[in-house]
Amino acid sequence: MAERRRTSYSVHREVLDEGAVDVMAVKSEPKTSLKDKVKGAMRCSGPRMKSCLLGSVPVVSWLPRYSIKENALGDLVSGISVGIMQLPQGMAYALLAAVPPVFGLYSSFYPVLIYFIFGTSKHISVGTYAVMSVMIGGVTERVAPESNFMIWDNITNSSIVDSAALDAERIRVAVAVTFLSGLFQILLGLVQFGFVVTYLSEPLVRGYTTGAAIHVIVSQLKYTFGISPLRYSGPLALIYTVLEICYLIPKTNIGTLVVSIVTIVCLILAKELNAYLSKKLPVPIPVELLGVIIATVISWQVDLNGRYGVDVVGEIPSGLQPPVVPATSLFGQVIGDAFALAVVGYGIAISLGRIFALKYGYKVDSNQELIALGLSNSFGAIFQCFAVSCSMSRSLVQESTGGRTQVAGALSAIVILFITLWIGRLFEDLPKAVLAAIIFVNLHGIMKQFLDVPALWKSNRVDMLVWVVTFILTVLLNPDLGLAAAIGFSMLTVIFRTQLPKYSLLGQIPNTDIYKPVEDYDQVRHIPGIVIFRSSATLYFANAEMYQDALGEKSGIDITKVLSAKKKLEAKRKRQEKKAAKKPNMEQQKDIAIIEMEFEPDPSLPRAIVLDLSPVNFLDTVGVKTLKSIRKDYGEIGIEVVLAGCQTGVVDNLQKGGFFNDKVTKSCLFATVHDAVLHCLTGENDSVYFAAFGIEMMH
Repeated sequence: MAERRRTSYSVHREVLDEGAVDVMAVKSEPKTSLKDKVKGAMRCSGPRMKSCLLGSVPVVSWLPRYSIKENALGDLVSGISVGIMQLPQGMAYALLAAVPPVFGLYSSFYPVLIYFIFGTSKHISVGTYAVMSVMIGGVTERVAPESNFMIWDNITNSSIVDSAALDAERIRVAVAVTFLSGLFQILLGLVQFGFVVTYLSEPLVRGYTTGAAIHVIVSQLKYTFGISPLRYSGPLALIYTVLEICYLIPKTNIGTLVVSIVTIVCLILAKELNAYLSKKLPVPIPVELLGVIIATVISWQVDLNGRYGVDVVGEIPSGLQPPVVPATSLFGQVIGDAFALAVVGYGIAISLGRIFALKYGYKVDSNQELIALGLSNSFGAIFQCFAVSCSMSRSLVQESTGGRTQVAGALSAIVILFITLWIGRLFEDLPKAVLAAIIFVNLHGIMKQFLDVPALWKSNRVDMLVWVVTFILTVLLNPDLGLAAAIGFSMLTVIFRTQLPKYSLLGQIPNTDIYKPVEDYDQVRHIPGIVIFRSSATLYFANAEMYQDALGEKSGIDITKVLSAKKKLEAKRKRQEKKAAKKPNMEQQKDIAIIEMEFEPDPSLPRAIVLDLSPVNFLDTVGVKTLKSIRKDYGEIGIEVVLAGCQTGVVDNLQKGGFFNDKVTKSCLFATVHDAVLHCLTGENDSVYFAAFGIEMMH
C-alpha cells in the first residue's frame, strides 16, 4: 500500500487568549431561555399537530405507503413462521411466569397488535421472553405462594394445593405487575426518559440476561425431574432451590425424566439439522412446533399422565378472555418489580431494535419505543396478558424469512388468534416437560454469552468486571434486586474511573504545536521552565483534592511546604520591622534586616504552569474553587498559572463560579496549549527556547 502523502501547513497568527477568541469569533448571545422553550413547546399549529400525530402513532405514517409488491410475500412467510414459533414459546414461557400455558398465547396476541400500531422497529418480534417471564414468576410465586392455597383432601387424608384458586390468584398478580410496568414505561416515554437505556451498558445487559437464564434453567428443573421443590424467595433463593432439588432427585419421576431427555436430544439434533440446511431451505423447519405436536400425540395415545404420572398442560379454554380491571390493591406489593420489568423489557427491546435499525438504515425512536411497549403491556394486562419484550430468536427468524415491516408481527398475532380460538384445546395432553425442554434448548444462545468473559479480559477488564459482577449479583440476589445492584455497581465503576484518572505532564513534539504525555513518547520534550499538566477526566468534587495532589506530585512542588516557608519568613520580617520601629536610631540595621528577610523564589521552580482542561466537560463549584486556589497559591510563590483548551461550557462555569474578577480576566485562558506556552515564553531570554523547539514568533 502506498504511503499517504503528508500535507504541510503554516499558520501565522497572534497568541490568542479566550477574550481575543470571543472578539474574533463574535461570541453569540445566550440561547433561548427556559421560559421561551416552555412557551414554544406549548404552542400549537397544524403542522405541529400533524407531526405529533405521526410520531405518536407511527402506523399512520408508514402503512399508507406500504408496498404490497415488495413487502407482502416476505411479511406473510415471516409472520406465519414467527406465529408458529410463538405457540410453543408462549406456552413454555407461561410456565416460567407461573401461570397456565394458555396465558402465554394471550400474551403473544394482544401486545403484538398494539406494538404494530405504536412501535417504530420494523424487525423485532414482540411477545413472551424468557427473562421477563422468570421475573414475573418470581413475583407471582412470592405474592401467591402455594402454602396459602393448601386444602384438606378427605380422600387421601392429606393436604393438597387448590390449583384453581392458586392459578386465579397468580394470574391477578401477573396482570397487576404487568399493568403497572406498562404505566411506568408510558410515563417514562412521555417525559422523554428514553435515554435511561444508556445506563444499561452492553456488558451489563449480557451479564444480566445470562444470570437470569440460570434462574430460568433452575425454575424448570422441577418439570424435567417431575418433582415439587419448596418455593424460596429473597437473596440466595436460587442456591436454596438447587439444594432442595438435589435433595429431591431420588424422588424423580422416571417417565418425566425420559420425556425430558428424549425431547432435549431430538430438539438439539433437529436444530443442528436446521442450521445445516438453512441456506437450502426457504424457511426454517418449525422444530418446536413439530416437537409439540408429536409429544402431544404420543402423550394422548400412551396416556403418559394416567399411566406414568407425567404432568401435562391440562385444560386449555378456547376463545379469548374478557377484559378485567387489574387489582390495584396489589400495586403496593409489586411496584418495585414492575419498575424492574419496565427497565429490563425496554432495555432488551431497544438494544435489539437499534441493531436492526443500523443494519437496514432506519431510525428507532427510543421514547416512542417506551410508549409502545408500555401500551402493549398495560393494554395487554387488561386482557390478562403478562409482561412482554422482544425475543432475539424470533426476531432473527422474522428477519431471515423475509420480514420487512411490523405487518409480519401482526400476521403472527393472527396465527396465534387462530390457534387460540380453534386449535388450543388439542394441546391439553402436552407434557410440561416438553415445554421445559423447549426453554432449555432456546437458551443455548444466551449461554454462549459466557464467551464474553475471555473476550472482555483481552479488550477491557473493567467491562469484564461489570459483566461478571452483574452475573453474580443476578444469580445471588434474584433478577429484580440483581438488576438494581448491577446498575449501581456499573455507575460506581464510572465514578471510580473519574476519581482515579490518569495525570500527565505534557511535552512538545519538536517543530509542531502538538503536545503529548512525556511518559508515553520518547521524542516528546519538556518546555524548559513550564509545567504542562493534564487530567484524563473532568474536574469535580469527587476528584478535586486528588487533582491538586497530582499537580504537586507531577511538578515536584510541595506547595504547602513552600507557602509555609514563605509565611514564616514574612512573620519573621514583620517581627524585625516592629523591633526596628522601636529603635529609630538603628535605621540602617532595620533596612538590612528587611532585605535579609525578603522571600526569594527557588530558581529551580518553573516560571509557569499550564493546566490543559481540554478533557474537562464541566466544572462544579468545587472544581472552580480548586482552580482558583491553584492559581492563588502558585501565584504567591511567583509561578503564573494559566488555563488552556477550555470548552465553552467550562468557561461559563468559571464565569458563574466567580473565577474572574478585576485582577483575573479571560486573558489567563488560552485557546490551545500552544497559545498558553507561547504566552509563558515571551520573556527576554526565551529566543533560545523558541529556536530549540522550532517555534517562530511574530512581533
